[in-house]
Amino acid sequence: MANRSGEFYFELIGFPGIPPQFDVLFSFTMLILYNISLVSNGSVMVLIIMKEKLHEPLYIMIANLAFSNLLFDTVTLPKFIAKYWFDGGRIYFLPCIIQLYFVHFLSLVDAYIIMLMAFDRYVAICKPLRYSSIVTHRVTVVACGMFSLLVALVTPMNLLVLKHPFCGPNKILNLFCNTSTLLRLACDDVNDTRGAILTYAMVILFLPLTFIILSYSIIIVSIISLNHSKSWRKALSTCTSHWIVMSLFYVPRIFVYIANYARLVLSPDLNVFLIFLYSYLPHLANPLIYCLRTEEIKKIIANILKSRFET
Repeated sequence: MANRSGEFYFELIGFPGIPPQFDVLFSFTMLILYNISLVSNGSVMVLIIMKEKLHEPLYIMIANLAFSNLLFDTVTLPKFIAKYWFDGGRIYFLPCIIQLYFVHFLSLVDAYIIMLMAFDRYVAICKPLRYSSIVTHRVTVVACGMFSLLVALVTPMNLLVLKHPFCGPNKILNLFCNTSTLLRLACDDVNDTRGAILTYAMVILFLPLTFIILSYSIIIVSIISLNHSKSWRKALSTCTSHWIVMSLFYVPRIFVYIANYARLVLSPDLNVFLIFLYSYLPHLANPLIYCLRTEEIKKIIANILKSRFET
């Protein structure tokens, strides 16, 4: 079949409504966003790895999240930016499928790491005296590894798209290859596959979301019962930053999934914009929210900057 050969390719379109005269501005904006994500998430990883004081469960989760974010952006953004600079919007079938796999794999990894962080906050706030015995270094490493392995095993469900032929058009109205976009380009009936993949996606994403909502609901009840205003404010401040990340990650994503499931017709630009929001905005926000609002990391960064200026 033509779509299984090395000659078959797709064309990344991105935002179809952007006029050509804004291509240079848009491409530079995407490059700046990629560099910010690369530097910020890379710095978080290096800082946590190099500083022994940060070898704690919460920071291990933050480092895993930063690595996942950095890898997602590297898998998707350079190829899309090349579309504007080197006329490199063409992506062949096999690289597109590989990109599709990593897009869904890394998105799910993010979801389960955020779930682990919600559990960490639950134990820290609701069971502070038992925190060091429940959330240990070993438990955190094993949990991150097990969830990554689980996600790697369930992600191939998205490859059901491979059973369909693609005979044109080959225009991908997105920034990268993903399942829902490719299904729109198939030549035969994809209703069964679309229903199966959407059901799988909703279940696999709602499982951690349900746990996150349950954890923070218990946390809110515990915060309300706190007698000391200082403890109440500190706990609320910590949870608020986590809620922002969770909202950025889940709200637009769920809207797009429900729209696809309910067969709602979204304009191509709105659909791509929502995908852009939940795919990249959390990656820019995570280093700021999780690190600059963490006292230990702020002190280390301040000490590094102070020593640099003194020398």
